[in-house]
Amino acid sequence: MSKYDIMTVLINHRKSEATQVQHLLTKYGCNIKMRLGLHETTNVCADDGLLILQLDGAQSDIEALEKGLGEVPGVEVKRITIGS
Repeated sequence: MSKYDIMTVLINHRKSEATQVQHLLTKYGCNIKMRLGLHETTNVCADDGLLILQLDGAQSDIEALEKGLGEVPGVEVKRITIGS
């Protein structure tokens, strides 16, 4: 069975924190197999958003990305590992 390492990233102030988040995503881009971004668009472009990342590579890099994102104000990170 394959192992899937998934990270969800809730950005509460998307417009003001996007630059810091994007910098980290670029820095660890080789560890990101899939990236999906969601935000509300009904009637207004919402200031919060959700990223779903499928990660791969060295655990130290994945942990560094998680730590870095968690230090950005208004960003909440959760990691899920499924499989063996």
